[in-house]
Amino acid sequence: MAKQIDFMAKQIDFVYSDEKEPHRARTKTILKEHPDIRNLIGRNPYTFLIILFVVLSQVTLCYFLRDQPWWLIFLIAYFVGAFMDHAIFVLEHECTHNLLFKKKEANLLAAIFANLPQIIPSAVSFARYHIKHHSFQGVHELDADLPNEWEAKLIKNSTFGKAMWLLFYPVFQAVRITRLKEIKPIDGWIILNISTQIIFSAAIIYFFGGKAFIYLLSSLFFSIGLHPLGARWIQEHYLTDSQVQETYSYYGVLNTVAMNVGYHNEHHDFPSVPWNKLPQLKRMATEHYDNLYSHKSWTKLFFRFIFDRNISLYSRVVRQDRGKLSLTDQSTPDTDLIKEGN
Repeated sequence: MAKQIDFMAKQIDFVYSDEKEPHRARTKTILKEHPDIRNLIGRNPYTFLIILFVVLSQVTLCYFLRDQPWWLIFLIAYFVGAFMDHAIFVLEHECTHNLLFKKKEANLLAAIFANLPQIIPSAVSFARYHIKHHSFQGVHELDADLPNEWEAKLIKNSTFGKAMWLLFYPVFQAVRITRLKEIKPIDGWIILNISTQIIFSAAIIYFFGGKAFIYLLSSLFFSIGLHPLGARWIQEHYLTDSQVQETYSYYGVLNTVAMNVGYHNEHHDFPSVPWNKLPQLKRMATEHYDNLYSHKSWTKLFFRFIFDRNISLYSRVVRQDRGKLSLTDQSTPDTDLIKEGN
């Protein structure tokens, strides 16, 4: 969409679109021009080694912090634990797209294991709702990434409100799923995820103590809340430019510790390309991405979001037409290109 918007004129409502989401069309165009991109599609089982490293690192850190003063616990949680937990979100995201192992069940088990240090059971639920985000981007009743209407109305463009919204973002995100009536909220996998987290949390408290548990919980809240890393949730789909562009990428230095999660336009166009090959994807189709607005700094965006009253929770594109896809559709733009055995 090349249409321009007046941010201030849109503070009382979302930006509505009658057009289809942009990614499927761009995927088709890119593949026509660069058929070799098909070779990037596949899985990276070595990603599980990163999961193992991050989980063990967080458990080790909470052990050594079990008897430390509170100021040190929160300091380490903000400057170390937050990056660890943010990496876990990216790793769970890879599992959601089945980019580690061939079998879906193996990816779910890997995601449940990765979820352990985050305390709150979210890996399986995220997998359910995130795929809908790809299939039905911008459709309020199916896309959990969109704020609730009452959520946007409550926060609006208030500096204090946006700061509190980031601080308690995990709570707002959890509440959103209650509006998605058409998606089954619980199944055996979710029960397994919840049970595993309860056992893990009880073990941490019993063997390491309450401070270790609070360290892990604080790391979670900082990783997606009032922290420069929290700007990632703004970067991906919030309108921060006068052009109506539904998805934005981030090409800053923190991609090195966030496993290229900033390459968000590239990911939405090719969800079956693993994290380590997204920069190569951009280089191969650079003419399709260099002309899109992108971000270079999460820190700069973090402060801009909080203090710029031209940006609010209403700064999102929504659509009422879900297209021809059925509710049970699990496809993504490049699904038909995944080769059996990759």
